[in-house]
Amino acid sequence: MKQTGSATRTSTGRQNRASHARGGSSGRGYNYIEGSAARKLQTAPAGRESERRRTQPRPVRRHKVKAVPMNKGYIAVMAAALFIVCGVLMSYIKLQSDITNHITNISKLESQLNEMKLANDETYTKIMSSVDLEEIKRIAVNELGMKYAKEGQVIEYTGEGNDYVRQYSDIPQ
Repeated sequence: MKQTGSATRTSTGRQNRASHARGGSSGRGYNYIEGSAARKLQTAPAGRESERRRTQPRPVRRHKVKAVPMNKGYIAVMAAALFIVCGVLMSYIKLQSDITNHITNISKLESQLNEMKLANDETYTKIMSSVDLEEIKRIAVNELGMKYAKEGQVIEYTGEGNDYVRQYSDIPQ
C-alpha cells in the first residue's frame, strides 16, 4: 500500500493497472482505488487477528461421498446389531407391560383390602351393639353362681411385657 498526498493507491502490478484502464478489475479480486474518497485501512492488533481467525467459520468443503462396499461381513454385523437392538427393545416393552400389570393388580388388591376392612368393622360394630352386658351379668350371677369379688380377693399384678401375662402357677397369698 502506498500513500501519496491525498490519494491512496492499491495495486498488485501491471495487470491491475491494465484492467483498471479497461474499467474492470483483475480476476484475483484486487481493486485499484485512487483519490481523496479512498478509505484508510484499519489494522487490528495482532492478538485480535488471531482471535478473529479462530472465531470465523471456515468454509465448508464439499467432498464426494463414496459408496461403502457392502460385503457379507458388514451385512452380518449389521443384522446381528439389529437383532440385539430388537431383542432389547422387546424385553424393555415386556418389562414395562409387566410393571403396569403389577400396578393394576396391586390397586385391585388394595381396593379389596379396604372393602374387607369396612365389612369387618361393620360386623364388629353389629356384634358389639348386640351384646347386652346386663343380660350377661344376670346369667353369670343367677344361673352360673358367680359372685362379685370381695376386698382382699383382688391382687394386682404388673407384668414386665405390655402384651399379655402368662400364669404358670398359682399366685401366692
